[in-house]
Amino acid sequence: MKVGFIGLGIMGQPMSQRLLQAGFHLTVYNRTAKKAEKVLTSGAKWVDSPAVVAAASDIVIMMLPDTPEVEAVLFGKNGVSAGLSAGKIVVDMSTISPEATVQFAARLREQNCEMLDAPVSGGENGAMAGTLTIMVGGDEKTFQKCLPLFQAMGKNIAHLGANGNGQRTKLVNQMICALHILAMSEGLHLAEALELNSEKVLQVVSSGAAGSWMLNHLAPRILQNDFTPGFMIKLQQKDLRLANELIKTLGENFPGTALTYSLFTKAAESGLGEQGTQGLIKLFRNQYNQFDGKSFAPRKPT
Repeated sequence: MKVGFIGLGIMGQPMSQRLLQAGFHLTVYNRTAKKAEKVLTSGAKWVDSPAVVAAASDIVIMMLPDTPEVEAVLFGKNGVSAGLSAGKIVVDMSTISPEATVQFAARLREQNCEMLDAPVSGGENGAMAGTLTIMVGGDEKTFQKCLPLFQAMGKNIAHLGANGNGQRTKLVNQMICALHILAMSEGLHLAEALELNSEKVLQVVSSGAAGSWMLNHLAPRILQNDFTPGFMIKLQQKDLRLANELIKTLGENFPGTALTYSLFTKAAESGLGEQGTQGLIKLFRNQYNQFDGKSFAPRKPT
């Protein structure tokens, strides 16, 4: 099986490495060629456009930042669609708009090609370890064909029905993740404000009912002032924007999602967008101490 991979960022690099380790022949493209160096050293083949990736591959995987990038790579000049032939498969592992996903799949079906939306959860560490959770929408037979690829990159793999359902499930995941990050940030900041031993507080609360993936994996990095990204604040903010767009179509109220979207937007606007999501705590540590649902108030000097 010949596989193409487009998008070799924080997640795409280790995911492509897992495919190479599993024995798949990999053809790759990335907008910034330098980011492909590691996978090329591991045996991947570089080509100079998404169209050439598609022409050389049975299955094309994409891992890109947002909906406009996916659309451009698929249908822009020298895009994937220009290199496809009947029977080929596109797997989008980005997190993008569910409605756009449905439209993209329909356009590719006109070329007698199938598309799966297969966003992931687990961050950079999960990508490196091959333990990602993969949420897949699309045709069942196409899912089965791609399952060996998913098994090389992840452990918890679920087929969730039609195109768009993978993306919809990922947005549910991101809503919950963001609320956990907020809870972690406020809790640790309270411990700091009370001048408690933060390490001991973390040990206690993470072992009880308050325990979470965020406390286990991100809180220790906060205590070490390590804000390097496994997943960037600006991408979490983007995912919450997509969730809010989806919510608007339902006509219902999701106040927690609105709150976290506002917080992550403020964090991105404050210059924290390139940091890991654990950097949300900096809003509380350094700049702000009140949130009324509409605006932040600067912390008063003490």
